[in-house]
Amino acid sequence: MLELNDKTFTETLENTPLVAVDFWADWCMPCKMFSPILEEAADELDGKAVFAKLNVDDYGELAQKYTIASIPTVLLFKDGELVERSVGVKPKEGVLELINKYL
Repeated sequence: MLELNDKTFTETLENTPLVAVDFWADWCMPCKMFSPILEEAADELDGKAVFAKLNVDDYGELAQKYTIASIPTVLLFKDGELVERSVGVKPKEGVLELINKYL
Protein backbone atom coordinates (compact mmCIF):
# COMPACT_ATOMS: atom_id res chain seq x y z
CA MET A 1 0.00 0.00 0.00
CA LEU A 2 1.36 3.36 -1.02
CA GLU A 3 1.19 6.25 1.43
CA LEU A 4 0.19 9.27 -0.64
CA ASN A 5 0.77 12.97 -0.09
CA ASP A 6 -0.11 16.09 -2.10
CA LYS A 7 2.63 15.49 -4.67
CA THR A 8 2.50 11.70 -5.00
CA PHE A 9 -1.31 11.70 -5.24
CA THR A 10 -1.29 13.46 -8.61
CA GLU A 11 1.76 11.58 -9.87
CA THR A 12 0.22 8.23 -8.97
CA LEU A 13 -3.07 9.00 -10.71
CA GLU A 14 -1.27 10.23 -13.82
CA ASN A 15 1.09 7.24 -14.06
CA THR A 16 -1.05 4.31 -12.90
CA PRO A 17 -3.96 2.87 -14.90
CA LEU A 18 -6.05 1.76 -11.89
CA VAL A 19 -5.69 3.18 -8.38
CA ALA A 20 -7.84 2.58 -5.28
CA VAL A 21 -7.25 5.37 -2.74
CA ASP A 22 -8.31 4.80 0.86
CA PHE A 23 -9.11 8.09 2.61
CA TRP A 24 -8.61 7.43 6.33
CA ALA A 25 -7.43 8.86 9.69
CA ASP A 26 -5.49 7.49 12.67
CA TRP A 27 -8.37 8.07 15.10
CA CYS A 28 -10.95 6.26 12.91
CA MET A 29 -11.71 2.79 14.30
CA PRO A 30 -13.57 1.59 11.17
CA CYS A 31 -10.50 2.68 9.15
CA LYS A 32 -8.29 0.52 11.35
CA MET A 33 -10.64 -2.44 10.85
CA PHE A 34 -10.71 -1.88 7.07
CA SER A 35 -6.95 -1.55 6.57
CA PRO A 36 -6.11 -5.30 6.74
CA ILE A 37 -9.00 -6.05 4.37
CA LEU A 38 -7.60 -3.60 1.83
CA GLU A 39 -4.13 -5.08 2.26
CA GLU A 40 -5.46 -8.57 1.50
CA ALA A 41 -7.25 -7.27 -1.60
CA ALA A 42 -4.08 -5.46 -2.67
CA ASP A 43 -2.10 -8.70 -2.35
CA GLU A 44 -4.64 -10.57 -4.49
CA LEU A 45 -4.65 -7.89 -7.19
CA ASP A 46 -0.91 -7.23 -7.17
CA GLY A 47 0.15 -6.07 -10.61
CA LYS A 48 -3.43 -5.33 -11.69
CA ALA A 49 -4.27 -2.34 -9.48
CA VAL A 50 -2.44 -0.07 -7.07
CA PHE A 51 -3.82 0.44 -3.57
CA ALA A 52 -2.93 3.63 -1.72
CA LYS A 53 -3.80 5.48 1.47
CA LEU A 54 -4.31 9.19 2.09
CA ASN A 55 -4.63 10.54 5.63
CA VAL A 56 -7.47 13.11 5.65
CA ASP A 57 -6.02 14.88 8.69
CA ASP A 58 -2.73 15.51 6.90
CA TYR A 59 -4.18 16.29 3.47
CA GLY A 60 -7.52 17.91 4.13
CA GLU A 61 -7.49 19.88 0.87
CA LEU A 62 -7.52 16.67 -1.16
CA ALA A 63 -10.26 15.21 1.03
CA GLN A 64 -12.26 18.40 0.50
CA LYS A 65 -11.64 18.35 -3.27
CA TYR A 66 -13.18 14.88 -3.48
CA THR A 67 -15.98 15.66 -0.98
CA ILE A 68 -14.92 13.07 1.58
CA ALA A 69 -17.61 13.41 4.24
CA SER A 70 -17.20 10.03 5.93
CA ILE A 71 -14.26 7.70 6.37
CA PRO A 72 -13.15 5.19 5.38
CA THR A 73 -13.90 6.12 1.78
CA VAL A 74 -12.24 4.42 -1.16
CA LEU A 75 -12.09 6.31 -4.44
CA LEU A 76 -11.26 4.31 -7.54
CA PHE A 77 -9.45 6.10 -10.36
CA LYS A 78 -9.05 4.65 -13.86
CA ASP A 79 -6.63 6.48 -16.16
CA GLY A 80 -6.66 9.42 -13.74
CA GLU A 81 -10.46 9.79 -13.70
CA LEU A 82 -12.67 9.10 -10.69
CA VAL A 83 -14.89 6.16 -11.65
CA GLU A 84 -16.22 4.81 -8.35
CA ARG A 85 -16.74 5.78 -4.69
CA SER A 86 -17.21 3.33 -1.83
CA VAL A 87 -17.98 4.55 1.68
CA GLY A 88 -17.59 2.44 4.80
CA VAL A 89 -16.05 -0.91 5.64
CA LYS A 90 -16.58 -3.62 3.05
CA PRO A 91 -15.61 -7.30 3.07
CA LYS A 92 -12.68 -8.30 0.88
CA GLU A 93 -15.06 -9.78 -1.69
CA GLY A 94 -16.81 -6.40 -1.98
CA VAL A 95 -13.49 -4.62 -2.53
CA LEU A 96 -12.43 -7.16 -5.16
CA GLU A 97 -15.79 -6.84 -6.94
CA LEU A 98 -15.41 -3.04 -7.02
CA ILE A 99 -11.92 -3.25 -8.55
CA ASN A 100 -12.61 -6.14 -10.93
CA LYS A 101 -15.32 -4.14 -12.73
CA TYR A 102 -12.53 -1.93 -14.13
CA LEU A 103 -9.86 -4.51 -14.97
